[in-house]
Amino acid sequence: MKKKRLYGLSLLLSILTLLIEAVIALIVAVVYGFTQESPNAGGGSALFIFFLPVLAVFGIAVAGALSVVLVFPTAWLSDVLGRRFGGREAWWWVPAVAAAVSFVPGVALSAGTGPVGIAVMWLLTTAAITVPALLWRSRRERIFGPVTLWGLVAVVLTAVVGGVGLATGVFPEYRPPAVTSADIVGRWSDGHGGTLTFTADGRVSAVGVDTDTDADAGDSELESCTGQGTWTYEPGRGAWSQVVDVTVDLCTFDYWNVGGTESRPALYRYIGDPDSGNLYRLTRTSGGS
Repeated sequence: MKKKRLYGLSLLLSILTLLIEAVIALIVAVVYGFTQESPNAGGGSALFIFFLPVLAVFGIAVAGALSVVLVFPTAWLSDVLGRRFGGREAWWWVPAVAAAVSFVPGVALSAGTGPVGIAVMWLLTTAAITVPALLWRSRRERIFGPVTLWGLVAVVLTAVVGGVGLATGVFPEYRPPAVTSADIVGRWSDGHGGTLTFTADGRVSAVGVDTDTDADAGDSELESCTGQGTWTYEPGRGAWSQVVDVTVDLCTFDYWNVGGTESRPALYRYIGDPDSGNLYRLTRTSGGS
């Protein structure tokens, strides 16, 4: 006689599994972020620690909702199809049903990244639903402990692999290109008509460069700036702290950060609140003075 499935335990097990998957995904995303060009890759805010309890409560709520909306229907439908077409429940129906259930969420999460992005997100979403759905089908009463243990092992192992990979260079960490004053000389464009042209004698010419005057005032539109001024390059203490100080009459910006790559450096600054992550970016179009 089969044991009765403990739905309460299955729900908790599904929530736990989804949370473990979320933590692993977060670690992978952080490690991947360190390898990509990002103005914020050089560090993070310590205030994030204070938001962890809120994030934990939010994560539990989301995991519970996903368990009810996606995981439970996947497990139930796989059992129904197994009995209908095979005469008994079969575990391999779970990934098949999960693939069908996860198609729409996978496409939505791909955010228009193209066929490859859709395929990757579809596969990851399928896997994320399959694992808790398989555990949901279990009738073991003492499965919670092993799942917790192995989940923690997976989280720690992922963090260790990511940390070691970054430390050893297996996962190359992004750093802004180290430039000199001579590298700044030339014309830099935002691709939409706004330009800054730096000359070797410390002069700069701005044409249609966006300013964040209106953004600070709560207006969604930005004003542009055109004028003449001066500039200096400040190397700082390293690649992350190097800046280009620009002074132009009637323009509200004062300095630009250095980003991009060695082959294609960029100058950027924040629009409005730096925490918003909104950037105004210029790339060099000419190396001449």
